[in-house]
Amino acid sequence: RVVVVVIVVDTRTMFARVKPLVVRASAFPRHRAHARASRIRAASSPQSPPPAPNVRELASARTAEDPYPRLSDGKIALKGMRRDDIANWLEGIGEKRSRTDAIVGAMYKHERRGGLTSRVADSTDFFGDKFRARLDEVASFDGDLVLDDVKLASDGTRKVTYKLQNEGGGVVESVIIPSLQEAGRTTVCVSSQLGCAMNCQFCYTAKMGLRKNLSAAQIVEQVVHARRMVGSDEVSNVVFMGMGEPLHNLDEVLTAVDILLDNKGMAFSRNKVTVSTSGLVPQMERFLQESEASLAVSLNATTDLIRNWIMPINRKYNLEELLGLLRREFPRKTLGRHQRQVFFEYIMLEGVNDSDEDAERLVEIAAGLPCKINLIYFNTHEGSEFKCSDQARIQAFRQKVVDGGVMCTIRQSRGDDDMAACGQLGSPGDKPAPPRMRDPRTRATM
Repeated sequence: RVVVVVIVVDTRTMFARVKPLVVRASAFPRHRAHARASRIRAASSPQSPPPAPNVRELASARTAEDPYPRLSDGKIALKGMRRDDIANWLEGIGEKRSRTDAIVGAMYKHERRGGLTSRVADSTDFFGDKFRARLDEVASFDGDLVLDDVKLASDGTRKVTYKLQNEGGGVVESVIIPSLQEAGRTTVCVSSQLGCAMNCQFCYTAKMGLRKNLSAAQIVEQVVHARRMVGSDEVSNVVFMGMGEPLHNLDEVLTAVDILLDNKGMAFSRNKVTVSTSGLVPQMERFLQESEASLAVSLNATTDLIRNWIMPINRKYNLEELLGLLRREFPRKTLGRHQRQVFFEYIMLEGVNDSDEDAERLVEIAAGLPCKINLIYFNTHEGSEFKCSDQARIQAFRQKVVDGGVMCTIRQSRGDDDMAACGQLGSPGDKPAPPRMRDPRTRATM
């Protein structure tokens, strides 16, 4: 009997301790609470911050594991935090949660009032002297990136390189792509990793292998820098199609996307932020559950034989698994018309994936799946064994897909004269490149 009484007391105590965390999660919108719980269960990024403790305990728990992201100089990385996290942090250090709007405004808004500032000390329009001095001592608006170089292509595309300030350094690249038709429609192509582990055979970045994940602050800073360079009103779209596989750095990418979509912050439309993946199926499922951004899938082949060769990730998650997930998840019924469809990217490789039979299979893949297909010119690079399909073949391929009742467009190549185009980013250096895959069609004839 004594033992039973002790167990009951301990159980009640356990629930009493857990209760503050449950209350805290309920403060978020329903889907945000689910997202936060998922992040606590699975941290795919080595640089992602651990789950935040109860804010009431922060003042006395500063010797515990730090719950917030930090820069290389040890300061709190405010650009790597969602609005709610900033508010919780402020409360934890004894400041008013209401100061969150001013911090977010100084980092991302009010350009004419001196916003988009990179230093807390320069934010005189937003904070009083006392708070600004205290904030500058412990936190930073910096993104751990230093502008290295800007190269301008003949079509106006800019390849921007940044030096990473955190451990190990490195140089990461971003691309700013202006519209050729109208003002106010500039796209920023951001990188989420230094290098990439996916080893797609047609991609120059893949020759680097994976060097490190970028933090959410480093991802967001690429967009902020672009806005500084061309103007906030000019930048309309963000695509996660630069260096790296975004869903291989999922925690940091989810955080960065939330920051971009914050209506009181950077205020991008969910229809204007697109995350591309090579096909990491479990991470795709989590992304679709937790994020409102658009999803693009780099498909590039209509058979497992070819996709296993040019995209080795297919050996782990084949076309059946990939397309099965997409058919379960699309259309996304609660996020508006634009979000009802998935975007397929299809790089045109001569003699590899550009036959009439491939076009027919592509129509079969699209059957019953709300989608739009973008045909992409292959942008060559040194050492590549692939060639781009010629213009006539690409046009004929597109027409066959369209005749099959599928929406299909040809994406104009941009920045390819200065290695700023799709698949051309990065610098492998002198480190050994990942292994090249042999053409399975060649093996079959040997």
